[in-house]
Amino acid sequence: MSSSSTVWWEGAEKTRVLIAPDSGCGGNKPGELLKLRHPKSENGTCYLFSNGMLQELQWFKQSYGSWLLGDYISEDGSLYMATPVDPVFILLPIFDEARMKKGEDLGKFRQLDEILFVEGYPGYQQLLPVAEKCMDIVCQTQEVGSMKFYRLDNSKVLAWLSCKAYCLKRTLPELDKNYAAQDEKQTLVDAVSIVGEYLKTEPWLKLLYDHLGLEFVDPTMKETNMENLSTANEITRHPQIHYSKKETWKTDKASKGRDWIKEHKGYVFKGL
Repeated sequence: MSSSSTVWWEGAEKTRVLIAPDSGCGGNKPGELLKLRHPKSENGTCYLFSNGMLQELQWFKQSYGSWLLGDYISEDGSLYMATPVDPVFILLPIFDEARMKKGEDLGKFRQLDEILFVEGYPGYQQLLPVAEKCMDIVCQTQEVGSMKFYRLDNSKVLAWLSCKAYCLKRTLPELDKNYAAQDEKQTLVDAVSIVGEYLKTEPWLKLLYDHLGLEFVDPTMKETNMENLSTANEITRHPQIHYSKKETWKTDKASKGRDWIKEHKGYVFKGL
């Protein structure tokens, strides 16, 4: 950790440790913390936006610990990790609401600055350049002179989500040999469950299950604690709830899969 980064802490009432991609040198500004709505829960959630990359924050804490930061000791031994997240997941609910779809009506085309104006969440305005680059993949667009209008398209959204699920399905057996021995359909269900952590149940998750010909399974978000940090880039997390032996094996697979996804979203969720 470079000494120059301590400037971030001067004057702060509390100090926290964050592991994030280097924001660059040569005078680049440090990343901004944006408060956005979580795409599934809609709760206000903090994201890191740095050099055009949107990253979600993961929080880990051991039972006992502290940080020695130069000559300063931080009593809070917790650790934050910033991992890339595909901004389409974050923007999907906003674009869905903006089209004001009713029944069979496809909704309205709107400009990005209108869509990204969300009351109480000014952080979305910072994502305008990102939305211009990535939202064409799930939207129909119309251009009138120099103005461009967007409208979310269900068929494009489902095609994009299906690609994410199948990409993850191909990756899971590389992560854990148990997936390689598992039925391919069940692996696809596991992949959809992981992707579903970023989707509202209604309509997208149910539509995705139906689109893929799978029986809908309502996923549950499992809280985890960090029990062991073995290396700088390998974190083992254990579910707080205990299950039977058979259920524990499945939960461990899902937990490993989610951890690996959080560390490699740039490949799985942004590599299509």
